[in-house]
Amino acid sequence: MNLNSIKQEELEMLSYTDLTELILKEANGPMNTATIFKKISSLLSLTDEEYSSKIGDFYTSLTTDKRFLFLDETAEWDLRNRHTAQVVDLLDDEEDEDEEEEELEDEEDKIDDDIEEDIDSMDSDEDDLDDGEDDISDLAIISDEELEDN
Repeated sequence: MNLNSIKQEELEMLSYTDLTELILKEANGPMNTATIFKKISSLLSLTDEEYSSKIGDFYTSLTTDKRFLFLDETAEWDLRNRHTAQVVDLLDDEEDEDEEEEELEDEEDKIDDDIEEDIDSMDSDEDDLDDGEDDISDLAIISDEELEDN
C-alpha cells in the first residue's frame, strides 16, 4: 500500500504505529525515531508544536509494539519480521549464557561440597581426639618432689 494513495481521512484514522509500519515497509529499511515521526507529522499535517509534544509518546508506543525492533548498532527502528534470523541468533546466545551459568553453578556446588567434606573430616578428627582422652586415665600424677627424687 502506497502512503500517497491513501486519503487524508484514512491516514488520520490510523494509529502512529500503523503509520510507522507502512512507512518502514515503503522505505524498505530501518529509520530513526525522528525521521519516522517527521514523516508522520508531514502526512497528518502536524505543527512543530504538536511534533514536539507527541514525539515522546510516539517513542514509547514503538518500544511497546512487538512489530518493531530497535537496532542498537544504528539507533534505528525496523520491522521485526525482517530480523528473524538475528533474533534466533540472540536466543542461541542466551542459551549459551544459560549453559555457562549452569556450569558455574555446578562448579560452585562442587566447591561447597568439598568444603563440607573438609569440615566433616575435621569433625571426625576431633572425635578421634575425644577417644584419646580415655588414655589419660591410665596416666599417673607425679608430684614435683617425686620428680626431684628420681
